[in-house]
Amino acid sequence: MRLQRLSRCLAVGALLALGGPTAAQQATSAATSAAETPTPAKLTVPYSLFRLPNGLTVILHEDRTVPIVTVNMWYHAGSGREKPGRTGFAHLFEHLMFEGSKHVKEGEFDSLLEAAGGDNNGSTNNDRTNYWINVPSNALELALFLESDRMGYLLDVVSPALVDGQRDVVKNERRQGVENAPYGQAQVRLGELLYPKEHPYHWPVIGYMDDLSAASHQDVTDFFKTYYVPANASLVVAGDIDPVKTRALVEKWFGDVKAGPDPPPVAAAPAKLTSVVRETMEDRVQLPRIYLAWLTPRQFAPADADLDLVASVLAGGKNSRLYKRLVYDLQVAQNVFATQRSSALGSQFVIVVTAKPAPGAPAKTPQAMIDEVRAIVDEELDRLRREPPTARELERAVNQIEAQYFEALERVGGFGGKADLLNGYYVATGNPDFFNEDVSRYRARSETDLQATVLTWLPPDRRVELTVLPKQQ
Repeated sequence: MRLQRLSRCLAVGALLALGGPTAAQQATSAATSAAETPTPAKLTVPYSLFRLPNGLTVILHEDRTVPIVTVNMWYHAGSGREKPGRTGFAHLFEHLMFEGSKHVKEGEFDSLLEAAGGDNNGSTNNDRTNYWINVPSNALELALFLESDRMGYLLDVVSPALVDGQRDVVKNERRQGVENAPYGQAQVRLGELLYPKEHPYHWPVIGYMDDLSAASHQDVTDFFKTYYVPANASLVVAGDIDPVKTRALVEKWFGDVKAGPDPPPVAAAPAKLTSVVRETMEDRVQLPRIYLAWLTPRQFAPADADLDLVASVLAGGKNSRLYKRLVYDLQVAQNVFATQRSSALGSQFVIVVTAKPAPGAPAKTPQAMIDEVRAIVDEELDRLRREPPTARELERAVNQIEAQYFEALERVGGFGGKADLLNGYYVATGNPDFFNEDVSRYRARSETDLQATVLTWLPPDRRVELTVLPKQQ
């Protein structure tokens, strides 16, 4: 039995190379005149990649910083793999993956990891479902055993009763996060307004209640057999590892997982907005809120990085344009938020403003408050269309993104850590070590690049305007 094959892992080593300046580079930098800007050191994260006969892609990375190892698995199956009328399966499977497998009894997945000093979690989005396990390096084999067993032997324990139980858990999660959460319905409605019904991003990741209720045991097992196959997954093992020994362990535990057919590709026509789409909804909230959203280029496409920088110029911190005007100077907004939501099939640029009564000003209706903040947002967007941001604004935006990026690189495991980035880069670009290229996208942008991007991708006449007003008593 696989459980009997599980043994204690040997202590292993690792290597981290984040491309610091060499002695020669330091000498060159010292000789550079003060008028010249030194070239940033190249960022590189070394890795090795191999594929098992069953199709599983494996990426290994050494990091000797601390005696911790992370096992990070991506299944290239998010909610975008679902069909209208059958939504919520990807997220439902995220729950099922923690309920035991053929050689791991229900409840043992967490208890075994906790006993070894580890932790784990998972997440689902439009494009993928990922699972990560962090353990001390001497418990690596335990993590590989657990991860491989649910890949190869989950359906041995997925009964109709188990599906019903986790379906109820997901439905309760939706009630808490959508139906009963302030502004929760707005997030769902925003996707519906941006994308046509047949588009994979139209429905929410968590799915619709009716679809979850209608999902049968056969529907769920069919989804697993189609998308949870080795050829549709990629595994990163990073941290305090010995690559040779780790490869042998991966082959030992994942080698007996049966291969499956290649899943069908995701096919979706590009979504388009041809006018302003306006909608108003009521919710049990205290303050009105407006969502302004545009359809923008997919992740890593031209202008994707520009829009990250535009979001920072507009709402990235207290010195940003919208925060300073709306929240600090005029005090007509509780908060303001802007983001480029990058995804594989296309992205969204979203500005969210929660309005509030200005202190000492005459009382206004909630709709009048929304009209005021919308006008100010449009003033700042128009200003970016007429003239580029200042060099200082661009520098601050690049610095903010770099700071967040390098903070993430300090962690090997968890959401957004180095292992997660290796996996994400591989899926999106085919190159796990896309770190330097990613950072360079931002360093290479100019002020006029951002102005041109706003003109092209954030037009005033092709967007969604979704307003949420307090529900009338």
